[in-house]
Amino acid sequence: MIRIIGAGGKPGHIPAELNTFWTLPNIITVIRFCGVPLFVAFVVQKDYAAAVITLVALGSTDWIDGYVARRFGQVSSVGKWLDPLADRTALIVVAVTFVVDGVAPPWLVWTIVIPDAILIVNALILFRGRLRLPVTNIGKIRTALLLVGSPLLLLQRVEGFDQTWLEITANVLLLLGCIGHIIAFYGYFIAAHRKYRLERAA
Repeated sequence: MIRIIGAGGKPGHIPAELNTFWTLPNIITVIRFCGVPLFVAFVVQKDYAAAVITLVALGSTDWIDGYVARRFGQVSSVGKWLDPLADRTALIVVAVTFVVDGVAPPWLVWTIVIPDAILIVNALILFRGRLRLPVTNIGKIRTALLLVGSPLLLLQRVEGFDQTWLEITANVLLLLGCIGHIIAFYGYFIAAHRKYRLERAA
């Protein structure tokens, strides 16, 4: 899993960070972000097959933009905050859409939204919102589990795919993803306070 997450990077090599928005990975991220309202529209129209395909595309491009950035040396300062922002926004919107449509229980939303809200308030109080922390592996694994579990859960709404094993697999992946989300939240919260103490000491 770790090798998949870091795919594209050269061992021991830290690529130079570009100070521009116009990189291929950032464009892929923006296109992925534009797929979120498209997904919501498909669910509202009860076109679950198209919604599943859109979710799969969202999940796959989440890996592709990171791979391209590392493989072709296009890591940028914009991408470091744009990619996590797109991921968080997509997860929250997908979770809310699932709950509103009755696909998933309310705890899915609260497990994702409450930790994120705490982190935002924490960053505003300590850093006036200007907080950048590197994405951890547990955070990336969490995102992958949620982005894989979500289309599987929605797939049950597609005619011919209402299988019990799909429901069980999807719920297990989502549960593991939510647990990972809480663990990642704890790690980011601690890292933020550690950074704050170091800056105060300096």
